[in-house]
Amino acid sequence: MADVTVVRFSFEGEKFEILVKPDPALEYKLGKKKDISAVLVSEDIYTDSGKGTKPATEKLLKAFKTEDPTEIAQIIMQKGDLNLTTDQRRKMIEAKRKQIVEFVAKTYVDPRTHLPHPPLRIEQAMKDARVSIDPHHSAPDQAKEIVEKLRSIIALKSENLQLEIVIPAQYASQSYSVLKSVGSLKKEEWQNNGSLKAILEIPAAVRPNVIDRLGSITKGSASVEVMQ
Repeated sequence: MADVTVVRFSFEGEKFEILVKPDPALEYKLGKKKDISAVLVSEDIYTDSGKGTKPATEKLLKAFKTEDPTEIAQIIMQKGDLNLTTDQRRKMIEAKRKQIVEFVAKTYVDPRTHLPHPPLRIEQAMKDARVSIDPHHSAPDQAKEIVEKLRSIIALKSENLQLEIVIPAQYASQSYSVLKSVGSLKKEEWQNNGSLKAILEIPAAVRPNVIDRLGSITKGSASVEVMQ
């Protein structure tokens, strides 16, 4: 693997580049590393690192409001485009693919069964649709466009369900925090005996997960019914 790569940044038509160490630079981009000095190969700022050309001071001041190379490097790292190595790109695309599959499985259901498609089926549909994945863009943003391509292969529908839930008193407080985290509580009634009756609206695809979590907390004693 190359031990140097480039980060490129443009401002009003002017181009700036810095030379960085590939893996530390990626960790910095992902927020896992904070020390810019561990990322830089040198503090030099270039207009073209391949040719070794450097910008005039006035161009640096116009673009970055400073001529301090460390501050400029931080701005370029935050706003610029990191030239990924082949291995990094492959790993990032694979990680993003898993995020997209997880997002689709949690957000969309098979309209015939009202249940989510298994992840393996979604992955196969993505392969069949020859979906391309951008390692830099968020999974939810890409998923919306990808879902349109998948619909020619598998049926996908985004829909919400309302669940009528009754939680016994001894599990009510612990279950309540789960309900708040997984959906929108449309109604909650605390009974005199301490039990909780609630109406929870959730994406249909997360119903199995909600039932499993409540079942685990309440040892199977919770009542969960889909409202028609």
